[in-house]
Amino acid sequence: MASCDKVDNIMVFPDTAHVEVSDQDGNDSIENVNTGPFVWLVAGAASIAGSLFGYDTGIISAVLVYLGTDLNHHTASANEKELITSLCSGGAFIGAIIAGLTADKYGRKVAIYAGCCLFTIGAILQAASYTIAQMAVGRLIVGFGVGSAAMVVPLYIAEIAPTKVRGRMIGLNNMSITGGQVVSYGIGAAFAHVTHGWRYMVGLGAVPAIILACILPFCPESPRQLIYHGNIEEATRVIQRIYKQASPEQVHAKVALIAAATEESKALNENETRWSKVKKLHTNPANFRALVCACGLMVISQMSGFNTLMYYSSTLFALVGFSNPVAVGLVVAGVNFIMTWVNMMTVDPVGRRRVLICTVWGMSAGLLAVAVAFHFIPVNTHTLVLEATTVSAPAIVVLIFIIWFVFFYGVSVGNTAWMSTDFFPMEVRAMGTMFLTCSCWGSNIIVSSTFLTMMKSMTPSGAFGFYAAICGIGWVLIYFFYPEVSGLTLEEIGEVFQHGFGVSYARQLRKDRKDIIAERSKSSEIVRTYRCKPVQFPLLDNNRKNVKPPYHLHSWNRKLQAPIPSVATLTLNPQPRKDAASVFYGNPIVALLKDRRDSSLKAMRNLGLVCRS
Repeated sequence: MASCDKVDNIMVFPDTAHVEVSDQDGNDSIENVNTGPFVWLVAGAASIAGSLFGYDTGIISAVLVYLGTDLNHHTASANEKELITSLCSGGAFIGAIIAGLTADKYGRKVAIYAGCCLFTIGAILQAASYTIAQMAVGRLIVGFGVGSAAMVVPLYIAEIAPTKVRGRMIGLNNMSITGGQVVSYGIGAAFAHVTHGWRYMVGLGAVPAIILACILPFCPESPRQLIYHGNIEEATRVIQRIYKQASPEQVHAKVALIAAATEESKALNENETRWSKVKKLHTNPANFRALVCACGLMVISQMSGFNTLMYYSSTLFALVGFSNPVAVGLVVAGVNFIMTWVNMMTVDPVGRRRVLICTVWGMSAGLLAVAVAFHFIPVNTHTLVLEATTVSAPAIVVLIFIIWFVFFYGVSVGNTAWMSTDFFPMEVRAMGTMFLTCSCWGSNIIVSSTFLTMMKSMTPSGAFGFYAAICGIGWVLIYFFYPEVSGLTLEEIGEVFQHGFGVSYARQLRKDRKDIIAERSKSSEIVRTYRCKPVQFPLLDNNRKNVKPPYHLHSWNRKLQAPIPSVATLTLNPQPRKDAASVFYGNPIVALLKDRRDSSLKAMRNLGLVCRS
């Protein structure tokens, strides 16, 4: 039998899990398998919640114009309009927190069901409102649903999506959000001249919520959640349906890979409270960097000024003289929808970081042009009433550069910000996504409750100049601190923030992954199943010290200087001691190893650790 000295690429790592897994050479082979339509249908169904989010945030633009004297028998003041608008964002802030605190315990689908109920109740309350107070309560309840959907749906899609299309699938949800906004403007234009038409506008928001609640039973729970709660068999069936052409070995290897991560999460979260998870998110340097990066991009996207167009576009275009402001707003929403589709199609092949760097500057330039154009439009800043009777050339310039701004926004931060849910490791993913969503709605509250006031106190030029400055600063921050994670598995992304903000590290990691795929494409990939033999001699850890059993073998990737597991294992051992190096010794296990040239496989065979099954 060979000596341990011959295998210095074998390492031992502490572990307390029952299920251990690895990803051969850091590459998950099932991710190279073509996915079937099932996962796209599931993502599309879940994205209906996104369309509700878009509809309920967009329809208020038309409602504010056509409320008339239906509430409290008088025309709503600017402060009352800000109250009605911002309460949805306030409710979303609270809804995101509640969903974040319960998503791990009850699963992702339960939070989506709750969102459907809240959307329906809120829509009915709004449609039946005759006072500002009633309308405010309805908007608040809808906000709870918006926050729940905005937090859970990207999380759910990120967990079911294959790595190579994860960005596009989350982008599908973003397309549904912008699609809902387009529909809301269309409905607003359709009912603009109908008596009490605004009631139909808000009431129709209940229809998609009911449809989603009927479709949701046919959608599976997230495989990671199923495994986390011990439903291994059901998770295996779901993964088989997601990766329709995958072999049974690849499916079981994927299950084992997810199981290892979830078992590690359980070990890390054992006896932990929600507060301790919040603390871990902020005190663990890697988690905190992921939080800052994700929430920072979200704040940039929300404070860029785009939501002023969503909430007040009809008011804004009426201000500059357009006779049918809702129809003009529909053009802007349509541009956003199209560019969201462009983002969805380019974000995975091109990369999130590259898309952001190439586009965010355009947002700042567009808003700067709008600020300059407003200087030449005669607006009474005390009443926000246009002091002209025709659509002037500066008004046309405002429209053109608002479309310019939306063009760059839609293809960049508007959608990419929601993809950052995959920055967080599983043990704090729901909590991190909660903070991500709260940063969205916290920023949203600020924008929606201050825009009209800023227009009066700072003038329209000052308000849009302020938003232009935020976009410019955001572009600089993205360049220095936002890493490229497209094409990396959720488990690999966790490594990125272990190395600062990981901009350089992520670039190298993606390059190595491409090199591995290219190398494997040159030769046929061989998948073999091996059985572990009882070990009768000591192994060495990375400090070349003897390690007593039980222990677990990992390979050491020298180039990345990080442990990359090379064997997928399932053990039958009882709960190990806390100080145990790992969980197996002398028990039969299955190791899935790819490629006969695998150095870890050669080393293990030389040591007599495995034999062909």
